[in-house]
Amino acid sequence: MRLILILTALLAFQSAAASEFDEMKALADQGDASAQFNLGVMYDNGIGVPENDAEAVKWYRKAADQGDASAQFNLGVMYDNGIGVPENDAEAVKWYRKAADQGDADAQCNLGVIYDNGIGVPENDAEAVKWYRKAADQGDASAQYNLGIMYANGEGVPENDSEAVKWYRKAADQGYARAQYNLGVMYVNGEGVPENDSEAVKWYRKAADQGDASAQFNLGIMYANGEGVPENDSEAVKWYRKAADQGDTSAQSNLGYMYARGEGVPENSIRAYVWWSMAKTQGHAQAATNIDKLKPKMTPQQIADGQALAAKCYESNYKDCD
Repeated sequence: MRLILILTALLAFQSAAASEFDEMKALADQGDASAQFNLGVMYDNGIGVPENDAEAVKWYRKAADQGDASAQFNLGVMYDNGIGVPENDAEAVKWYRKAADQGDADAQCNLGVIYDNGIGVPENDAEAVKWYRKAADQGDASAQYNLGIMYANGEGVPENDSEAVKWYRKAADQGYARAQYNLGVMYVNGEGVPENDSEAVKWYRKAADQGDASAQFNLGIMYANGEGVPENDSEAVKWYRKAADQGDTSAQSNLGYMYARGEGVPENSIRAYVWWSMAKTQGHAQAATNIDKLKPKMTPQQIADGQALAAKCYESNYKDCD
């Protein structure tokens, strides 16, 4: 999965009062580009003034026209997302490029995503790699992760698992959850690194602790199978549940198995029915088969209770499933 950055503009004056807004406005009216950019941020985020996307765009544009790279980037984001202006991919590309050419890492990363996906420009993997690398070399974690994907898939560069691992690790060391997850996968499969289940567990756990559902599911698998950690069904259930609560169908299906077999939890046909139902609603074929096999072993009351709990679970977006 490739990520496009969402607007970030954290300034020292985030707690600015209305009086500071007035001072900033006076400077912006005099043509000060930094003040114009900051005024755009204040309107963008409702700092010292009511939030107003159109005004934010107006002031970003004034600063961008004077060559302010941060304003150019933010103006690109506004066009990219249709905030304060009609969505316009070509305009987004235009402003990202202006900022990227000045070395703005966020703009370089977003420009890479633009080329990667063919948004407002013809898809071009080599150009995507070029811009990802520029941002990655500046330490941008999103770009490092995306560059790792390009190497892993051989898109725009020759496939090279060692290079993929290198860039995943750089992003992972900065706390980037998806890179941590991918690094765990590389260790499980021995791709670009020697196979090492303990290292895989380490990186899955880092991502799982940040709420990454895929990492939570995979960490559950590692505990269920005793790979890289002592086998522990209770821990497997714990991590399956965290992923299942986020809608991960594989985790929901596996959680159903744990309840059906009484592994890591007391055996409970109703709970098994519920979690297989959740996976089935998302198109998980094996979960549907499992329900068909389970129902003949359940009493009519158990089936009714399972269906009622499944309805609550689904309607609560997996928050009320017990």
